[in-house]
Amino acid sequence: MSRLEVAHVGSEGVVLLHGIGSTSRSMRKLERSLQQAGLATLNLTYASRRKPLEVLASDIHPAIAEFGVATRGPLHFVGHSMGGLLARVYVAKYRPSRLGRVVMLGTPNGGSEVADLLQRSLLYRSFYGPAGLQLTTQRDETLALLPPVDYAVGIVAGTRALDPIAWRFVLPRPNDGRVSVARSKLEGMADHIAVKATHTGLPRHAAAIRQTIAFLAEGRFDRTAIMPLPSSPRSEYQATPADSPTSCRHR
Repeated sequence: MSRLEVAHVGSEGVVLLHGIGSTSRSMRKLERSLQQAGLATLNLTYASRRKPLEVLASDIHPAIAEFGVATRGPLHFVGHSMGGLLARVYVAKYRPSRLGRVVMLGTPNGGSEVADLLQRSLLYRSFYGPAGLQLTTQRDETLALLPPVDYAVGIVAGTRALDPIAWRFVLPRPNDGRVSVARSKLEGMADHIAVKATHTGLPRHAAAIRQTIAFLAEGRFDRTAIMPLPSSPRSEYQATPADSPTSCRHR
């Protein structure tokens, strides 16, 4: 059974979906910040290690449908890691009539080479379950059949890692120790930005939280705070300039 936490019901709602092997606790700092910004929140705990994504989407639907009735404005989604994939599966299956914007934090939209390496491990399979096998770079049927996104998706990627082996030898750089910046991207996304955060730290990282709030409000990330030299050690953000031919922003 999923445990839900509803707070500050208001005109706009945000559904928070944690990553695999985690709980709603990991999203609480982000949740409080969203509430302070005047948004209603639904912070769900779901059985991320026991069921595949398509079943998890059905599990969380009743709570989200009830939350949607309690709010009057757009219904947004913020997903960390696998939570972003779950948001995509959910929207494809149960698209809310007042669907707002979707923010993904370190989501492996193109899969993860770490999952590729570990998928044959009995320990990995027993701990992460069927959803863990859906995180590889070889797309399973559920994710492969998802329709193109026709709603506003903003993606925040991390560029710091706690695991030096995965960072240096397993994943293309830059990466957050679990997902590379390149594989966080999604065809049709509205905007993409990278911050100097680890994979697990993204939902609690001040810059990632600020950018999440900015995207939910404006449909784009806030580049006014970006330092002029993204590669500088002092730069908090790393992003492609909006007017560059390789920019990830779509209008």
